[in-house]
Amino acid sequence: MEKDELKILAQNLANPQGEKGIEIGEMMNATNIGMTLESIKTLLIEDDQHILEIGHGNAGHLKSMLGLAQNIKYTGVDISETMHQEARRLNKEFENQAEFILYEGRKLPFENQTFDKIFTVNTVYFWEDPVAFLNEIYRILKDDGTFVLTFGQRDFMEKLPFTAYDFTLYNNDEMEQMVSRSHFKRMKISEREEEIKSKTGEETIQRIYTVLTIKK
Repeated sequence: MEKDELKILAQNLANPQGEKGIEIGEMMNATNIGMTLESIKTLLIEDDQHILEIGHGNAGHLKSMLGLAQNIKYTGVDISETMHQEARRLNKEFENQAEFILYEGRKLPFENQTFDKIFTVNTVYFWEDPVAFLNEIYRILKDDGTFVLTFGQRDFMEKLPFTAYDFTLYNNDEMEQMVSRSHFKRMKISEREEEIKSKTGEETIQRIYTVLTIKK
């Protein structure tokens, strides 16, 4: 891919827009589904819990999550108007259990201690002020809640040509240091590996990623 194409891809991975954004959303759901399902599994969702996903994309994974326990309530937030509308369209049948909220990416529009479980997959690269945002997540998470943060490791991500444009990359040590500067007190690191098709669609690659389980 040419430099300009890579820039457009990077911009749409951060904030999908329009028809191209819908395509990117479908591609992200397909390439990230392993990471997303692994993150959901790590949450250990139980009956009657309220779950928040930060950066839900088209939320093509929602149906499989809602079947994990009884009376789950799901809230998704995203900065992309395109993904907000697409997620609502694709998940219309779950509108009694799920809501999607558009937000500006810095302040989470919820009261303190609203959620039992919070998760986010492949969004941390785009956080403007990561420690402040972690503290926002801390604020809206219940005291006994769990936050799962899943990301591709720096060594792997650096090999992808589009990450040269407006991605901030982390290895496990850097992420651990960043989380330790927030209000969160405990974390567990788990590494995973999977084979996926690249986002440029040209090859199959081995992705190494990390699932962080974070507690107050």
